[in-house]
Amino acid sequence: MQESFKRIFIGTAFFSVTLVVAIIGYGLFGWTLLDSIYMVVITIFGVGYGEVNPLKTPAEKIFTILVIIAGTSSAVYTVGGFVQMIAEGEINKALDNHRKNQELEKLEQHIIICGFGRMGQILAHQMQEARQSFVILDRNSDRISQAEALGYLAQIGNATDEEMLQAIGIEKAQVLATVLPDDAANVFITLTARGLNSKLKILARGEFPTTEKKLRLAGADDVVLPATISALRMANLITRPTAINFLETKEERRQLNELLSHVDVQIDELAVPLGSPFIGKTIRELEVRGKGGFIVIALRKQNGTIIKNPAHNILLAKGDTVIVMGHQGDIPQFARANELKSKLRYRGSQVV
Repeated sequence: MQESFKRIFIGTAFFSVTLVVAIIGYGLFGWTLLDSIYMVVITIFGVGYGEVNPLKTPAEKIFTILVIIAGTSSAVYTVGGFVQMIAEGEINKALDNHRKNQELEKLEQHIIICGFGRMGQILAHQMQEARQSFVILDRNSDRISQAEALGYLAQIGNATDEEMLQAIGIEKAQVLATVLPDDAANVFITLTARGLNSKLKILARGEFPTTEKKLRLAGADDVVLPATISALRMANLITRPTAINFLETKEERRQLNELLSHVDVQIDELAVPLGSPFIGKTIRELEVRGKGGFIVIALRKQNGTIIKNPAHNILLAKGDTVIVMGHQGDIPQFARANELKSKLRYRGSQVV
């Protein structure tokens, strides 16, 4: 593309110089300014109205020949730059589309993010940080351009369209997150996606609490209500600010574990990976398998939602993280024996 701009610049500059030199040249032959300009125009553009004044001397004829050659060549060179620029743009566009289609075809066990608003942008950033493959689908061209500028794989289109969902590999996808601010659209997307892939995990955003039931009936596995979560968070910060901050910062959790270490107790996080025997099991069954070595105090779902004091009948799913409190030696031993991954463990002032 820069080569095309360079060609246009050189051609325009040479054409302009040709015009100026030609006008001055005819002026030196004794022509008036208007006659000189008129002669240059009809000569370069080949109008063919005839000379303004007869070309009597060989010098005038040779000069006119040079004006024709220089003017026509520079004009053609400049127009060629414009054609090259347009052609390059179309070629680059075609190559980009081909590359994008190849990347979409290679996707497997990926995340589909429907909507690239504020919530979609945060979600995409987190997926990139986690090095999880994902694709963004949005009908707004400006948002797609913004996503591509950030290096994300993005596709413009309507997420309620079955063909569009199939084009971004919904049959091979692991999770679909529909985070549009329109509840009706999220319900329709959930319904369409569930019909295309019965094994797909669907996370849906809901603006109103009354939408949660509709989303679950449509096939959503989990429903996130941003307004409700934000309100509860603010209420907790007002009523229990110390407790919330104490449990949610790494430094305070470290200090808590230092205190618990004196009684041989620690707080740990156990991830439930693919193939874990606890997928589909309840929290009660997990605690029973632990034989009293720990208790579950919270559950972090794959979408980041944290459930404190979870009910014993909640089923565990792939990607969940169970936050437990128990004896220091029992938790790692339990994790190794049951193919669970201990993500964070604090002992004294060191992170193991």
